[in-house]
Amino acid sequence: MAVHVEAMLSLEWSEALEVPNSPGLAGTPAETRGSWVNKADEDQVLTTYRSVRAAGSAPAPWWLRALDRGKLSSRAEGHAVEDAVTALLSVRPGWVFVPWADFGEVGYWEYVPSESGVYGPATPTTVQFTDSHRGWIHLVPAHHGPGQAQPIDFTVADLRAQIEDIELIA
Repeated sequence: MAVHVEAMLSLEWSEALEVPNSPGLAGTPAETRGSWVNKADEDQVLTTYRSVRAAGSAPAPWWLRALDRGKLSSRAEGHAVEDAVTALLSVRPGWVFVPWADFGEVGYWEYVPSESGVYGPATPTTVQFTDSHRGWIHLVPAHHGPGQAQPIDFTVADLRAQIEDIELIA
């Protein structure tokens, strides 16, 4: 009886997304860029992603999904968006980068003061990266109670122009 072994694409992909262990939590998206998808040859990453996606579910960072669909020209362009948001929010009091998100995702920024809502604890205002529009950012306002708040399509320029108002509303 012959043994037939097939490549385990989903396991390989999981390893490709895995960030090597580090002693502390990532404080910025750039600190999460230790995985294969962030370091390997971009064409190889894209080819591998497409192979995995063709076989089934393929979690991936927002920028890779956008790159796959031709909405971004490079991984560096996606990283530049993350770095621009980081440059804005990391110097403002109350904003914290949350590195844990859905598997494969970069993470998000939350405005900690917005956790204490008028009627008790609230889900804080968050800034998330997205491939759903060419502004690459979703602003999710602080909310309380059942259901999810609807994300608002934003750009880095929108965020920069409205940051003080966002913090006041929170």
